[in-house]
Parts: sequence; C-alpha cells; structure tokens
Amino acid sequence: MGILTPKEARASFARGLDRPTAGMCPGFAQANLVALPERYAFDFLLFAQRNPKPMPLLDVVAPGETSPIAPGNLATELPRYRVFRSGELIEEVGDASEVWRDDLVTFLIGCSFTFEQALIEAGIDIAHISQCVNVPMFATSVPTRPAGIFSGPLVVSMRPIPASQVADAVRITSRYPSVHGAPVHVGDPEQIGIRDLSQPDYGEAVEIPEGTIPVFWACGVTPQAALAQAKADLVITHAPGRMLITDAPDHRYLIP
Repeated sequence: MGILTPKEARASFARGLDRPTAGMCPGFAQANLVALPERYAFDFLLFAQRNPKPMPLLDVVAPGETSPIAPGNLATELPRYRVFRSGELIEEVGDASEVWRDDLVTFLIGCSFTFEQALIEAGIDIAHISQCVNVPMFATSVPTRPAGIFSGPLVVSMRPIPASQVADAVRITSRYPSVHGAPVHVGDPEQIGIRDLSQPDYGEAVEIPEGTIPVFWACGVTPQAALAQAKADLVITHAPGRMLITDAPDHRYLIP
C-alpha cells in the first residue's frame, strides 16, 4: 500500500482495513478517540483539563456535529474500536455505528504518533515502526488527578532511544505539547511502577537494542484505564495504537 491521504486512510478503515496507524499518512496528526454520553461529558472534560499531559484535547464534538479536523463519520473511520459498558470492555469492533448513540460527545485527544515523523527525520529510529508492531503502552504507578467519576493511573507509551539521541528526542517532542510533548520519564521503568518492558499492558513488546534507553511519553490510552472505575453505561474508544488520522497537518501543533 502506498502513502494514503488521511481521507483515503479513513475510507480504507471504513471498508474494513485493520492495522496500527503508526507511520501512516506522514505529515498529518493522529488522535485518540473517546465517545461517551453527554451526561458524563463535563466530568470527562474536567478530567482532561486536570491531566493535560496524557489528555491534550484537539477537539470536542457535540452530538450531531462533525469535527473540522476529521469531517467524516467518527463511528466508522478508525481501524478498530473498543466498546465499554459499566466499566467493562465488552468487545472490539471495526465499525461502531451499531452501538453509536445520538447523545454521544466525542473527545479527540492528541496522539504521540503525530511527532514520530519529526523524530524519524532527525535520524531517530522508532522501534515499533521499524519492527512492524504496535507501540508498547504501560499503566504506571503515577496517579492522575481525579475528576467526577474519572480517576486512574497514568498510561505511557515507550520508545527505546539511543543514549546519544535522548536529548534530541526530548527537545523535538517538547515542541509538540498538543500531542503529549516531552517525555514524562527517561530510564529505569521501575521508578514509575513498570516491572517488565516485555509485558506491555496495551500494544506489543518491542526489541530493545543494546545502547538504547527506554523513554516514556504520556499516552492517550490513560482514559481507558479510568473506565473500570467510572462505570459509565457506554463508552466507545479507539483500540490502542489504532487512531483517528486527521486532516490537520503536524505543523499545526508545532510550537517555535
């Protein structure tokens, strides 16, 4: 498959393509998705506002509206969705239209896949892309700041970075605060409660080459870790690593 435009990629997902979106549509921002009933929307908005590192909001889509950064059908144009009921993951589906409701408010949250092209252009290997796997993600011992019914641990994504390039990775990603920005931790995973890098809570493990250091960025899967406690009657999210590819160019979220 050649390089697709975001609109073409979303159309391919609507037709049934299911794959991680890392490395797809270089130059365009990707987003995590959380859709939940309107009565929970204020709690979730407050949760995001109190935890901007893992939950930087790119857009909030009211019931019946479309997003200007992805003006198609949010219920069909991701590779895969997760459906939660009363806090439990019930199923993963490629088309969420059968469970989508008219009262859902959709939150689009910045994704670290957005800054990966900048890292690649700087000569920094992205292990999950070069190894053709989903990015590894881990629930940490770091708590989020609660809001209403939402609380839980910070979730992070991990990329092994050559020791000589860690400073470059921090500098480059710090210029993208709307898609998680600079890392939240560098080095020893046990300091943030991660015992085994070969056993991610979400995604897939990557080989960690000799001479690299594990670097951890806040992750938009953080809300999914809070859903078990929230027990909302319905929440629909992206499947980890399978994002909404937006029409927004990466540079929109780049600060000087």
